Amino acid sequence: MNLHALRLFHTVATTGSVTRASELLNISQPAITAQIKKFEKEMMLPLLKPQGRGIALTDAGEELALLAKRLFAVEQQIEQFAHNYRNGTNGCIRLAATYLPAHFLIPAWIAKFKQQYEQVEMIITTTNSSDALKQLLHVEVDIAIYGGIAEAYPDTIQTEELFQDELWFVVAPHHKYANQQVSLSEMMKEPFVMREEGSSTRERLLSLCRTYNSSVPTISLQFNGLHEAITAVIAGYGANFVSSLVVREYVERGELSRVYVEGIHLKNSIAICTRKNEPLSASTMNLIRMIRQNPYNKSFL
Repeated sequence: MNLHALRLFHTVATTGSVTRASELLNISQPAITAQIKKFEKEMMLPLLKPQGRGIALTDAGEELALLAKRLFAVEQQIEQFAHNYRNGTNGCIRLAATYLPAHFLIPAWIAKFKQQYEQVEMIITTTNSSDALKQLLHVEVDIAIYGGIAEAYPDTIQTEELFQDELWFVVAPHHKYANQQVSLSEMMKEPFVMREEGSSTRERLLSLCRTYNSSVPTISLQFNGLHEAITAVIAGYGANFVSSLVVREYVERGELSRVYVEGIHLKNSIAICTRKNEPLSASTMNLIRMIRQNPYNKSFL
């Protein structure tokens, strides 16, 4: 079917005049008439009929005009969709985040982003550091928001650091080391409450022990979430090694206390990870630009 001829017919049917269609399309009247006659032969249907000095639609022409109207309305929707997708106002962003940014940063980011890009679908997976990078490498997500410092990023991963926060040792306020300065070897004798294997902070703690040739702590309780681990320490059991973003408010309220370990001043990195040399969708780039402009809530730091 000749879609160009159908478009000509649609314009004539909509305006009710070959003359008006000619003006709108900037095509001569004889050319439009000839194209429509050829189209009628192709369809084997009469579409236009004389009426006074003008033309009218036949019964078949009336039916076809309705179908053509729907077709070209969908065409406009497709064009609008493509425009919106190119500009990032439509689309889908698949994001993997480690627990730290997922709980303390991403909710505010997404709320701000959705106010401007309401039609963009967001699929967010909260997981540990190891799995977040794995999902990115396996093209299961478009970007990963990483809290921690990987011992080695794969060569195919590109990282952009947003900011750093501190890593703290914390205990319950009545603990013997609360607000005290102790050696690393003393601290490592305490039972620890930590996240599961694959957690960036857990790996940082073990790496710290290797660096200083210290004994590895006993991880007496293990949870798959930050909140559960922190709650256990607040309740009075063990110690935790955790981002200051997570526990700063607990410390300020007196629900947790810091332990100052001699010579240990570690930083934690919050970073956006993407696959190298791979273009991102416009909607994903819009999200990244928004995060760069407002990477953290200053009340946390």
